[in-house]
Amino acid sequence: MTGKEILHKIKRREQTMTSKEILHKMKEKVGLGSSAESGKGKSKMSKNISHGYHLVKGKAGHPMEDYVVAQFKQVDDNELGLFAIFDGHLSHEIPNYLKSHLFETILNEPDFWKEPENAVRRAYQITDTTILERAVDLGKGGSTAVTAILINCQKLVVANVGDSRAVICKKGIAKQLSVDHEPSTEKDSILGRGGFVSNFPGDVPRVDGQLAVARAFGDKSLKMHLSSEPHVVVEIIDDDTDCIILASDGLWKVMTNQEAADAIKHIKDARSAAKHLTEEALARKSTDDISCVVVRFQ
Repeated sequence: MTGKEILHKIKRREQTMTSKEILHKMKEKVGLGSSAESGKGKSKMSKNISHGYHLVKGKAGHPMEDYVVAQFKQVDDNELGLFAIFDGHLSHEIPNYLKSHLFETILNEPDFWKEPENAVRRAYQITDTTILERAVDLGKGGSTAVTAILINCQKLVVANVGDSRAVICKKGIAKQLSVDHEPSTEKDSILGRGGFVSNFPGDVPRVDGQLAVARAFGDKSLKMHLSSEPHVVVEIIDDDTDCIILASDGLWKVMTNQEAADAIKHIKDARSAAKHLTEEALARKSTDDISCVVVRFQ
C-alpha cells in the first residue's frame, strides 16, 4: 500500500468516526443514547463517602426511561448529597423533567433546613401539579421516583412514590427505607377515589387495568385515582452504615434487598458496585431498564 493510499484510508476512518459521533449526539438528544451510562463522585466534607451510578437500557423498543441524579452540592457552609432514581412509564420527558427540577424545588422550600421532611412533601406535590399543568409539553405517561438527600454527611431524608426503592445497609444488614406503592396494597384508597384495581391471571395488579403502581408523578388520565403523596423517612448516618442503594424496579424485580447488599459488600468502589448490581440483574434475566446508585461509607 502506497503512502497516498494509507493517508486516504486514515482520512476515511476519521470521517467515519466523526459521522458516528454526530449520530450518537443526535440519538442522545432524542433520548436514544448509549445502552449504558456510569459516573461517580466524592464528598468534600468527608473523604470516607463516595457515590457511583450505572444505568442500562432494557429490551423494550422505546427510548431509555430511567434517569439518575447523583452529586454532592455545596450550599453556603453545608454539603448536600443529592441522589435519585426516576423511572418513567410511557414517557422519558417526565423523568427527565424530574431530574432537572425536583431537587431545585425541594431546596427552594423556605423551611428546608429546619423541616426537610415537610419541604420534601410539599415539593413533590408542587412538582406533580406543574407536570400535570404542562401535560401538553411533557406528554402522557408518568414516572416513579425515589430521592435521598444526605445533609452534611449525617442526616438522610428519603422519599418515594411508586416502586423505585431505597435500601440502607448497616453492619451488613439491609433495611428498606422506601415503600413499594403497589395497587394491591392501596386498593381501598384507589376504590375511594372512584378507580378500580384489575387482577387478571398472568398479570400484576393495575390501577384501572393500566398502571402497576399506585403512586406516581404525572399520569394525567389516571390522576383522579392515583396519589403523588410521597412516603418520607429520616435515617441517621452512623459508624455502622455501610452503604445506601437506590435502584429502579428493573433491579428489585429479580433481587431482594439483602441479596443486593450481599452482592456488593466486598466492592469498595461505589461505581463498580452499582455496575455489578446492574450486571447481576441482567444475569437474572431482568428485561426492564435498570438504574442504580450506590453511596458508599468507608
